[in-house]
Amino acid sequence: MRIEEKGFSLPLILLAFLALVNYLSFVAPHECNRNRPVIFNFGDSNSDTGGFVAGVGIEYGYPYGRAFFRRPTGRTSDGRLVIDFLCEYLSTHYLSPYLNSLEPDFTNGANFAIAGATTLPKYVPFSLGSFGSLSYAQVIERIPSFISEIKDAMWAIYELGGRNFWVHNTGPLGCLPRELALRSNGNASDYDEYGCMRSLNEGAKAFNAKLEALSQELRSQMENSTIVYVDVYSIKYDLMANSTYYGFKNPLMACCGYGGAPYNYNPNRTCLDSGHTVCEEETRYINWDGVHYSEAAAAIVASKILSTHYSSPHLQFNFFCNTATFSSS
Repeated sequence: MRIEEKGFSLPLILLAFLALVNYLSFVAPHECNRNRPVIFNFGDSNSDTGGFVAGVGIEYGYPYGRAFFRRPTGRTSDGRLVIDFLCEYLSTHYLSPYLNSLEPDFTNGANFAIAGATTLPKYVPFSLGSFGSLSYAQVIERIPSFISEIKDAMWAIYELGGRNFWVHNTGPLGCLPRELALRSNGNASDYDEYGCMRSLNEGAKAFNAKLEALSQELRSQMENSTIVYVDVYSIKYDLMANSTYYGFKNPLMACCGYGGAPYNYNPNRTCLDSGHTVCEEETRYINWDGVHYSEAAAAIVASKILSTHYSSPHLQFNFFCNTATFSSS
């Protein structure tokens, strides 16, 4: 989709997150010289840049934001998120939450991601339900309804003129410290070779298979559209499987939490509560607070997303800068 603004034609990217080190030194930024990109992001806390905080008025305190911004910004991480690094790659500024009423800048799009958002129940923006709260059988049973809702949402966007979709699948939920800590009484057979919960990861993979099939289906039905499906699950699982190679310590343990090894997560004393413990800033952890990834991990995830090795089709993210697509005013 393109939006006509004062004579300029702006390419619109619709990022569907069902659900980027310092600057990406190993992925050179790409400035959209011809057209300035417009991005609309949909997702949950993994890509929320402050929407939940703006909506309910509850601020995440320090040490959230300590790695880059040096202050809390409404992100559930110690620093930047994958969406932030994608914006940096295009040399555009970070997305403003759509609920932000204090000097928002929507010239490059808006971020509709909200912490706690789920596909279902419908029309409930702050539902805290998730795969993690369901049994494996319940997840498998509900996948068709999840996919149907996502399909309807993508068609609704398409009918409004959206033509470029960048779809991330869900990650290995069974490797999150929170989920592992809440199920610490499992049998040895419940865990894989890296210590992740098999059932949760199998549920995530079953969902991802249907999401990929939906992306393929819609490519054949949505004329003049581009739908890129990205296998974020494989990227994140690789971080767990090869954590030492990437320089991470304790891949299944939260940097900020309470309780110490093996997971440093206690639902009654999280990183948002007083009395938590936090790792040294120079220590590299994959997980930040039991649920969300650290900036260091997000940077690697972003670099692999931008490599196109995990994308179908294998399109560079800057493809959306110059593609000729549907025009709408």
